[in-house]
Amino acid sequence: MSGNHQKYADFIWSVADLLRGDYRQSEYGKVILPFTVLRRIDCVLEPTKEAVLAEAARLEDSGLPDGAKDRLLRNASGASFYNKSHLDFKKLLADTENVAMNLRAYIGAFSSGAGEVLEKYRFDEQITRLEEAGLLYLVASKFADIDLHPDVVDNHQMGYVFEELIRKFSEISNETAGEHFAVRAARLPGAGRASVGARPAPGSVFRTSGTAFGALPSGDGCVRRQRLA
Repeated sequence: MSGNHQKYADFIWSVADLLRGDYRQSEYGKVILPFTVLRRIDCVLEPTKEAVLAEAARLEDSGLPDGAKDRLLRNASGASFYNKSHLDFKKLLADTENVAMNLRAYIGAFSSGAGEVLEKYRFDEQITRLEEAGLLYLVASKFADIDLHPDVVDNHQMGYVFEELIRKFSEISNETAGEHFAVRAARLPGAGRASVGARPAPGSVFRTSGTAFGALPSGDGCVRRQRLA
């Protein structure tokens, strides 16, 4: 891993210090990995956010079928997914009393595919747990400060960042690298081709070849490298 990859992995890893006392070390990944994915998606969609909101408003009373609206919104986003909420990672933190509500509303406004990735983590459970511990705003604020835009951290680098995070979490959990977390492809059109839910073999990491992600980890299990056609 280059110094740049390591810098991002180390900064993300440092967020886990906030979880001490409220989470066991083996549970850190339940928070850190989905937040990393969410921040990455947020950065990917930021440049076309206003265009998507304008298109969503135009389509609201258009009478077009949902499938047609979905295609037009994906075109507006310039990606294979979109978010129709006016919120983004930083705006949802502006209302400090309602971070959990805003975060859930933001996640709920993703198109199919992106939202499903976060559902695989049971992320809603962690939002509740973090809020009850008084940690949600602190953790979300840390991630809001991380710049994961693709022109800053490309897909290849993002893959190494995830691999390093998984290695660190595995070490503190006294588990074989990759035994605790699965890195699988989310079937996002244009974000790489792979079978979803294939049972991985330990010791390697999946990376997509698309424009949005370097890796999309989801769920418990092990890690697998898969070749893309």
